[in-house]
This record gives sequence, structure tokens and C-alpha cells, in this order.
Amino acid sequence: MEDGKLTVRAVERALDILLCFTQAEDLSLTEIASRVELHKSTVHRLLASLEGKGFVIRDPASERYRLGFSVWELSANLTHTDDPALLLLPEMERLRDVLGETVSLYVRDGMERVRVQAVQSNQAIRRVAPIGARLPLYVGASSKVLVAFAEHAEQEALLSHATWPASSRNEAYQQQLREVHELGYATSVEEREPGAAAVSAPIFDRSHRLVAALALSGPSNRLTVEMMKEHAPALLEAARRMGKMLK
Repeated sequence: MEDGKLTVRAVERALDILLCFTQAEDLSLTEIASRVELHKSTVHRLLASLEGKGFVIRDPASERYRLGFSVWELSANLTHTDDPALLLLPEMERLRDVLGETVSLYVRDGMERVRVQAVQSNQAIRRVAPIGARLPLYVGASSKVLVAFAEHAEQEALLSHATWPASSRNEAYQQQLREVHELGYATSVEEREPGAAAVSAPIFDRSHRLVAALALSGPSNRLTVEMMKEHAPALLEAARRMGKMLK
């Protein structure tokens, strides 16, 4: 019974830590420990568990914590107007209607990207994009956007991570990232999936913090390189509008 009580107490403390973020976007270990009135060593262990499950994210540069994308995954069936996945849905539908292809919203979660929202194309042959899908961060247009526009320290940490493929650490990949940053968007043709192509642009909030990658995807025989270049201005403009909707 005592072990059960300790387990419940740990859960309550972890939830108290998560609730700290109802009043702040990011917090340091010291600030969290002060708010929940626990020793920093205890809070550090709990944060490590929460980070491992994706409920918090630690910024390696500032050593501050913020909510992770597992919170978004849990809230998939809620209707909060502050949820970017729901807040940006009308703009995504508008973009789909204008360009005629599937529109997706991706966020980075550790070494993966997560599709947190999608609007399917109305065309008979289309890209089906299931919400909640986790995909590699080292391949695909949206992945390149999330890496290319990440803070320098975050990008360095990603590329030097033990799980990052050696083939994506070479000069050719680095040049791709530089080109994406210069162009403002990324493209991919059959990089992850045969017959599929995508073009993606970054969404920045009002503080110019990278929030997500907006992507347009479809069959590669329809969404050609030339067509992606033609669609890029509309995609960039939609991403800009979406960013203004976020705090």
C-alpha cells in the first residue's frame, strides 16, 4: 500500500508541474521547484520522466522547459480555440480549396515530426495524411523546414544526435538546409514515400519562434517540381497569415 501511495504522490507532483505552465510559456528548473514547493532534485527527476514521454520539452540553450507535443496529441478531441491545430484549420481548408492538394501541419517532437492537423484533398487520387502520424525528422520537405529554421543550438544538437543518419550529416545535406533557409520553403520528391511529393513552409508566431511546418502534398506526377514552385508563394502567404494568428 505504501508503494501505491508513493506512486500516486509522484503522479500528483508530475501533474502539479504540468499545471505550472498554465501561467507561463516556459520555466526554469528553479522556477518550477519554487512553484510546486519541491526540491530541485525531485523536480529534475519528474521533468526527465515527463520529457521522456513528450509532455515537456527542454531547451538545451536556455535550460528552460515548455509543454511538449504529447499535450497536443491528448487534446485532439477537445475544442479549445487556442489550440493551433484547431485555430489554423480554417486557413488550411482555404489553402486546400485554392491549391487542390492535401494540407498538413507538422510540429517537431524530439527526433521526429508529428502531423497534428490535416485537410485532405478533394481529388480522387490524393495523399492521405492521418493525424497523429510520427515521421522521421531527417527526410521530407516538412522535416527540412523544421531543421533548417530551428535555432542554431537545436539544429546542432539534432545533427550530432546518435540516432541521426550519417548520410544526412554530409555537406550536401547541409547545403540543402542553407538553400531551404534562403528560399524560405522546402520541397521533396519521393524522399520518404514512392510517388509522393511535398512543399513546406515554416510558421513563426508573433515572437518569430518556429511553431510548425505547413505542408502541401500530393502525387508526384501531379505535384511536380514546377508546380511546387508555382504554389510556393501561396503557401508562404498562408504560413505568414497563420503565424499572425498565434501568440
